[in-house]
Amino acid sequence: MPKLGMQPVRTTALIEAVITEIGESGTMDVTVSQIARRAGMSSALAHHYFGSKNKMFVAAMRHILMAFGAEVRENLAGRTDARERLEIIVRTSFSELNMHPETVGAWLNFYVYAQKSDEVARLLRIYHHRLRSNLLHELRQLAPERASVIAEGIASIIDGAYIRWVLRGDGEKPDRPEEIALEYLEMNLARQKLGQTKTMSVSDRGGPCPQWK
Repeated sequence: MPKLGMQPVRTTALIEAVITEIGESGTMDVTVSQIARRAGMSSALAHHYFGSKNKMFVAAMRHILMAFGAEVRENLAGRTDARERLEIIVRTSFSELNMHPETVGAWLNFYVYAQKSDEVARLLRIYHHRLRSNLLHELRQLAPERASVIAEGIASIIDGAYIRWVLRGDGEKPDRPEEIALEYLEMNLARQKLGQTKTMSVSDRGGPCPQWK
């Protein structure tokens, strides 16, 4: 019988083991035995805490998303300037935490696994919605007429940078991919200023800033 009070410690160890195993192997075809061994426990105990490998994968994906959300919230705290907040969101998307090789490997494998798991697909939709929502909130203050297009472009650059990194296969981190996204942002903000002919109304500013969860 598991010791009382050990569940949070062991579930965290299993989640970290899932991320490490997937990241190192580059595939979701890892076994519960591999995960349990990495976490320093038996397969039976791993099953006791999660019930199935799929639930371990879902928990790992949720862990990655929660860590990213927490980092974004911390970095945005106290910042009110829309342009600065956009830069923070972009730079946090390429932080050391998010660009750790094992995290990247696990993240991209979750994209593939989402085709088989409704729960993983749902988590990815939540992530994409929150990213777009936060980008849009700031962009509506700076470029209301092109906010949706710019937000989609930035999100695509973020996803594309990670995919190109993994497919390149040399293990080297891309050279400042956040600068590509920020340059795209500046080009579009400049285009907005050139075409702007009236002052933005209060209604263009949107509602309260959405919160990362």
